[in-house]
Amino acid sequence: MSKIDNMIPPKLELEFGAKHPINHVKDTIMDSLSMYGFNIVEGPEVESEEYNFDMLNIKEHHPARQMHDTFYVDSKSHVLRTHTSPVQIRSMLNNKPPLAFISGGKVFRKDDDATHLPMFHQVEGIYVDKGVNFAKLKDLIYKIIFDLFGEETKIRFRPSYFPFTEPSAEVDILSEDGKWLEILGCGIVNPIVLQNCKIDSNLYSGFAFGLGIERIAMLKYGVSDIRDFYKSNLDFLRQFK
Repeated sequence: MSKIDNMIPPKLELEFGAKHPINHVKDTIMDSLSMYGFNIVEGPEVESEEYNFDMLNIKEHHPARQMHDTFYVDSKSHVLRTHTSPVQIRSMLNNKPPLAFISGGKVFRKDDDATHLPMFHQVEGIYVDKGVNFAKLKDLIYKIIFDLFGEETKIRFRPSYFPFTEPSAEVDILSEDGKWLEILGCGIVNPIVLQNCKIDSNLYSGFAFGLGIERIAMLKYGVSDIRDFYKSNLDFLRQFK
């Protein structure tokens, strides 16, 4: 009877990893927008109230500034950013028009259910130049959605309100079961925001837009519970290789 050499390790079936579906969707959007002339910028996740709220025309008593919505980190002077819009503010302060920037990353809000998380990802973009109007914004939104879901996708724009854009809209796509589903918000940059960034609003105008990456991924892959993306369930994640 032959002896077994215990020094020889057993052969292992190696399994190569893959990009997480959230990162895959985020990178797809960022790559697409880069092709349309947008430059990628980054900013801090711990942000001052000035950049996260004040510069964006979000007034002191706006509900988004309350403790039940926002994670404050020290005496209400700094927060975990609630959107990536502060990166746009920093970019406008540090650059002169014409400018076109996108930023993507983690944002934080006090939500936690099947369709919301306290930490999620956004991609936001801003374009400022002479003669920017809503027609140019719509053209870009159509391109973004067609890149993600195909050119047969049905799209509608609904009037909405955001303090930092005026006019503002939310954009829906028609799902396979006939329901309209919101996927992004957008609008013409409020002249107050341009003025806060030392940009002459009589000479320049701009548009801005923001997409929730988890929402896009849920629609794209047919996932009903947003929390599934972060349970480290390998059987679930292997579907996206």
